[in-house]
Amino acid sequence: MNSSPTQYLNSKRMDVFEPMKPFSMWGDFKGNMYQDAAATMIIEMDAKLDNQLSEDASHTTNGHLNQCDQEASKPADKVLRRLAQNREAARKSRLRKKAYVQQLEASRLKLLHLEQELEQTRAQFALMSAGANASQPGFHKAANSVTPAGIGTFEIEYEQWVEVQNKKTEALKTALHSALSDTELDILIKDTMNHYANLFNIKATAAKADVCYLISGVWKTSTERLFLWIGGFRPSDLLKVLVPQIELSDAQSHDLYNLIQACQQAEDSLSQGMEKLQQTLAEAVVCGQVLEGGCYEMRNAMEKLEELVRLVIQADYVRHETLQQTLRYLTTQQAAQGLISLGEYFQRLRKLSSAWTMRLCEPPNCTS
Repeated sequence: MNSSPTQYLNSKRMDVFEPMKPFSMWGDFKGNMYQDAAATMIIEMDAKLDNQLSEDASHTTNGHLNQCDQEASKPADKVLRRLAQNREAARKSRLRKKAYVQQLEASRLKLLHLEQELEQTRAQFALMSAGANASQPGFHKAANSVTPAGIGTFEIEYEQWVEVQNKKTEALKTALHSALSDTELDILIKDTMNHYANLFNIKATAAKADVCYLISGVWKTSTERLFLWIGGFRPSDLLKVLVPQIELSDAQSHDLYNLIQACQQAEDSLSQGMEKLQQTLAEAVVCGQVLEGGCYEMRNAMEKLEELVRLVIQADYVRHETLQQTLRYLTTQQAAQGLISLGEYFQRLRKLSSAWTMRLCEPPNCTS
């Protein structure tokens, strides 16, 4: 009797179900009772076994998947760490490059400042040499053989003016590429124009101290002196520099063309006055009467030099008016761009002079 459940269980496990025939001989009551009990035990055991198999299979599958995920995540984590390291190295490289460029720019500005000081020192040395030569035997020691105090002041003021002008040009450049309104930009334009007016004022003072010094252009760099005209730049050259840098309408082009024609007429008039003044000055020197003690009468020549002072001031007036008239024909944005182009033009002339001077200091073997 006790072997029946085991036989049924084994049959179920082997997917074979064969009812035991001998139980039918015992009668319906006993056969049905044991048959039902055996069937219930078989179902319960099958359910437990199925659950256990399902749990084992799920545990095995999940464990295998987790192991695969861990193995797959290991290379991905390694790649991410490598990418992060590369980004950090690239960021540090960019910072080092930026610092190096800033250092080079600071060195360049320092070198430019030293070159400008060298140019001024050479100019002062030339003036001192001229005064020393005048004091040698055979030369009459003039009252103004020593550089006037006003000229020394002018040299200091002009050097400061150039430094401030470079800063104002950079400020305009930054403002033009930012989101500043036209009102704020116009304030910077007026400030730059006042700075140019200040230059003409200190030049007028220097002309009264020594007009010959101012006209000679020794206070400028060598390349700037190539374009010198009566102590400064030609107004028409100023327009020729500005106009190509600005996008103009047809009306603006017409107005600026007429302004160039007017500038050239004023320049021709002043140039003729300069030539006539030089001629009359030479005649006054030649025709000066000989005085006692080997001196010469220089009153007429001195008067001609006074006229030369007025001529230089008139030339600066034409320069200033040309600059103001040009900006009146332009919009706020165009005016800012014009002043930037003008400032950069003078900066490049000074840099060219410095490069030309520095080439003399290079060893011959270093020349390519």
